[in-house]
Amino acid sequence: MQLSNPFVLGLLGASISAAAEPLGARTAGADTVLEWLKFGNERHAAGKPVNWHQSMERRKEVSQRPAPGAVIVSCSDSRVPPEIVFDQGFGDLHVVRVDGNVAGEKELGSIEYAVENLHTPLIVVMGHRHCGVVEAAVRGTPVRGHIASLLASLSAAVSRSRGLPGDPVDNAARANVNHQVREIQQSEPVLGPLVGMGRVKVVAAYYDPATGVVEWQPGAAASTRLLRSGM
Repeated sequence: MQLSNPFVLGLLGASISAAAEPLGARTAGADTVLEWLKFGNERHAAGKPVNWHQSMERRKEVSQRPAPGAVIVSCSDSRVPPEIVFDQGFGDLHVVRVDGNVAGEKELGSIEYAVENLHTPLIVVMGHRHCGVVEAAVRGTPVRGHIASLLASLSAAVSRSRGLPGDPVDNAARANVNHQVREIQQSEPVLGPLVGMGRVKVVAAYYDPATGVVEWQPGAAASTRLLRSGM
């Protein structure tokens, strides 16, 4: 059977075949996909990406057969492109991007589509340092238009993190990640039951654009720094 884990291929020094099995739900469970994401980020942070699944052949392979291994709920910030952060490519990730990585009704619908129709086993909510919309929510910056709805979605995290030691924006961004994870885990009628049955796993992640490193919630990654608890 052809090896499909990009990290294993990298370790063995093997050439990466465009015809390799996809990272997706047809070949792996949530824990395996999580390991791939962790090692992909380590390659990214080290400046040694393998540009996995970015060939023309791979593009054609998944054009009518998507099977993403993970849903990534991330900020729309231009410094946080999930496929690059995790060194993945065509067909590997179902990405839901919105400023502040908040999971409103439309975002939850996108997540539900992936887990129900594409059988994606893993959901990652990824915040990041120096998030502009989180800073606006923490500072109470006056805004115009629909941006106000984003700030309202961040109010629970801002309140939860208020008074904690350290940088208030960083604290709020981390608290927001954990808040969104809980919202997804408890979402009805689709996601909550699937999480309860163990068919879907939801984890929190936090990216530093300066270092390229993703931190993972306790239990998600033993070899990396952990998101601070108590948020």
